[in-house]
Amino acid sequence: MSISHFTAQIWLGFLVVIALIALGYVVVQRNRRKHMLMFTNLALLEKVAPSRPSPFRHVAVALLLTGLVLLTVAAAGPTAIKKVPRNRATVMLVVDVSLSMEATDVAPNRIQVAQEAGKEFVDDLPEGVNIGFVTFAGTGSLLVSPTTDHDGVKAAIDNIKLAQRTATGEGILTALQAIDTLATVLGGASEPPPARIVLMSDGKQTVPSIDDINNPSHEFVAARLAKSKGIPISTISFGTEWGTVEIPDSEGELSRARVPVDDESLRKIADLSGGEFFKAASLTELTSVYDTLEEQIGYESIMGDASRPWLLLGLLVTASGVVAGLLYRQRLP
Repeated sequence: MSISHFTAQIWLGFLVVIALIALGYVVVQRNRRKHMLMFTNLALLEKVAPSRPSPFRHVAVALLLTGLVLLTVAAAGPTAIKKVPRNRATVMLVVDVSLSMEATDVAPNRIQVAQEAGKEFVDDLPEGVNIGFVTFAGTGSLLVSPTTDHDGVKAAIDNIKLAQRTATGEGILTALQAIDTLATVLGGASEPPPARIVLMSDGKQTVPSIDDINNPSHEFVAARLAKSKGIPISTISFGTEWGTVEIPDSEGELSRARVPVDDESLRKIADLSGGEFFKAASLTELTSVYDTLEEQIGYESIMGDASRPWLLLGLLVTASGVVAGLLYRQRLP
């Protein structure tokens, strides 16, 4: 029961009254004992009374006073930070489907693990979040426009196909266009819903050339565009340094090629867009990354009323004090 603020702090002044009641009770108990000793035959008292009164006689009063303290806190209107599901948010899941995703350094292979973790990520997001799905190999493809139909997104994840080349920038630009389209459709809102791109890839951009830094489709240019639109990109580098895959050459012959992950480029995309970089090399690690993103994207922290737990506990403790008084003393304290 954490507290960040009180909306009616004046009620906390009642704690002084409770303290005075407790002090009065202590004074009354001491005076009662002095009065008893003053006017009682001590010889007779030693025979008929226990040598020391039971401390349990104070339990009922202690519970009642504690209950009053809890009820006073509740009356003061405590507030606390709470996590609530976002109902206005857009998430674009952008996944690399280049042939390097067939690498088996992550069992059974990168793409199957990516599909499993991606569907779990979609499942865990709140129902009100709009989710879109983009894949990219030689170009970016919008498979699902932002929607609250999460089952449709999972079906699309199940049916992705791998292709040659890696156009990371095209994937980002396709996602940005989908976000802009949704904002246009929603129209009348004072501002578009907050959006985030979650980009998962395992290798270097090949289209356009990584050195063609002025090309509008370059991944770094696309990342800067996302930054200007206020749309951060959370990047996930998925795979290991020792991954390999068989790739056909110009004559159709298969040759095994190394496909190490490209942490540096993905980290820079995240930095340029104002997002975060993550690294995963197994299903467990990828799921953990998605869990972190789900908390960041799917929920927001707001200041909300926190008086109910204090009120309920106060009523319970106060009622316990009444019951204790009736059971121990056959009367209320």
